[in-house]
Amino acid sequence: MRLYIAEKPSLGRAIADVLPKPHRRGEGCIWVGNGDCVSWCVGHLLEQVEPDVYKPQYKKWAEQDLPIVPEQWQLVPKASSRKQLAVLRKLLKQAQSIVHAGDPDREGQLLVDEVIDYLKVGKAKKATVQRLLINDLNPAAVRKALTDLRDNRDFIPLSTSALARSRADWLYGINLTRASTLQGRKVGYEGVLSVGRVQTPLLGLVVRRDEAIKSFVSKPFYEVLAHLQAPPHKDQQQESCKEIESLFHAKWQPSEACQPHMDEEGRVLSRALAENVVGRISGQSAEVTAVQHKPGRQAPPLPYSLSALQIDAAKRFAMSAQQVLDGCQSLYEKHKLITYPRSDSRYLPREHHRQAKDVLEAIGRMAGKLQSAVVGADVTIKGKVWNDAKVKAHHAIIPTLKTMPPDQLSSHEAKLYELIARQYILQFYPHHTFTNTCIDVVIAGGSFRATAKCVKEMGWKVL
Repeated sequence: MRLYIAEKPSLGRAIADVLPKPHRRGEGCIWVGNGDCVSWCVGHLLEQVEPDVYKPQYKKWAEQDLPIVPEQWQLVPKASSRKQLAVLRKLLKQAQSIVHAGDPDREGQLLVDEVIDYLKVGKAKKATVQRLLINDLNPAAVRKALTDLRDNRDFIPLSTSALARSRADWLYGINLTRASTLQGRKVGYEGVLSVGRVQTPLLGLVVRRDEAIKSFVSKPFYEVLAHLQAPPHKDQQQESCKEIESLFHAKWQPSEACQPHMDEEGRVLSRALAENVVGRISGQSAEVTAVQHKPGRQAPPLPYSLSALQIDAAKRFAMSAQQVLDGCQSLYEKHKLITYPRSDSRYLPREHHRQAKDVLEAIGRMAGKLQSAVVGADVTIKGKVWNDAKVKAHHAIIPTLKTMPPDQLSSHEAKLYELIARQYILQFYPHHTFTNTCIDVVIAGGSFRATAKCVKEMGWKVL
C-alpha cells in the first residue's frame, strides 16, 4: 500500500479525487480503488515541549537556570491532534511506500517530515519516501504533479531551515522572556514581559518609527525654479510653432559655496540666499551647456508572491494582511482559481508558458474588466519571469485554468483574483519605453538643470 500524507484534509481530498475509484472513507483517511490510501495532518500535529519536561526545576523561573538549551530536543503531540496522529501511526505501519504531500514550502516540508520521524518510520522505508509538490488543486494539475514525484531527501535543507526557525523561536522566546520578566520583578513589575524572535524586533521598529515621527521638527527649505522659453528652431515655420512646447522649468543647482546654508540632504535653508539667486537671474538669458537623451525601458512587474500581493491589496483596497491570506486560501482551496498562495517566489517555470493561452482565456471568462486586456495580450512574449533557476518548491501566485460564475466570489475574493490576474496578463505585454532628457543651463553664472521623461510606447502600462 502506498500512503499519501497531505498537509490538510482539503489537499488530501484533491489528491484522492484523481486516484482510482471507488473510494472508501476511513477514519482520518480515504482509501482508493487500487488499495492505496490518502491521509493528512491538520497543520502541525506536534509541538515543542515545555522547559520543565527537560528538567522539573525549570518549572520555576530562576536566573541561575538561564540559558535553557535542550541537549536532545523533544516534541509532543498537540492535544487537538492526538487522534489524527494515531491514524497516521497505524497507516505508516501498513504502508510499503510513503508519499510526502505537504504544502510546497518549508513549513509544509517540516510538518510531514517530523511526523515520519516521530512515529519512528524505519530507515529503509524512510529512504524511499517520495515528495509530491502541488501548486494547483485542480485535477489536471494534481495528475501532472503525481507523474513528477521527487526524492524526499532532496528537500532536507528546506526541512532543516524550518526546524531551525522553530528551535530559534523556542530558544529566543523561552530564555529572553524569562530573563526580561525576572529583571522586571526586581523593579516591581508583576506581569510577564513577553519577548519573541519576530515579535520583539517588529515592535521595536514600530516604536522607533513612531518616536521619530513624534520628535520630527519640520524645517523650511528653498528651491529656485527658472521659467525658461526657448526660441523656435530656424527651420520651423512661425505659424507651426506652439509656445507651450518651448516652455520649461530648470531647477537651481547650488554650488559648493552654498554648503554652509544647506542641510545634510543638500537643501538650501536660507531664504535670503534663494532670493538673492532669484534677483540675479530674473530677466536674464540662459545658455544651454549640455543636453542628454537617454533611452530607457521598464519591464512588466513580476507576478505576485504573497507579501507583494498583501502590499498591493493594502494600497488599493485597504485589506489587511490576514484578509489577503484568508481570501487567497479560499481562492486556492475552495474555488481552485489560483495556485498555491503562501509563495515567496515571483517567477514561473518555463514549461508553464505552454499553458499561457488557456490561462488567459480563463481570466477572460472570470474577470469581465480584464477581457480587453486579455485580447491585447501577446502570448509569444517570453520575458524574465519564465526562469526555472528561480523556481524552487513553488512558483508565483497565478490564476489556474478553472472558471466559475464570478458572482459566486465574495467581494474580497473577486478583488484579489483580479489583482492576481492582471499581474499575470502583464507578462504578455511589451516593455514600457521612454526617453529621459536632461538639459543643463547657466543663468548669470548659476547652474540650473531641467529633466523630463518622454514616453515612446506605453507597453504594459496601458493596463
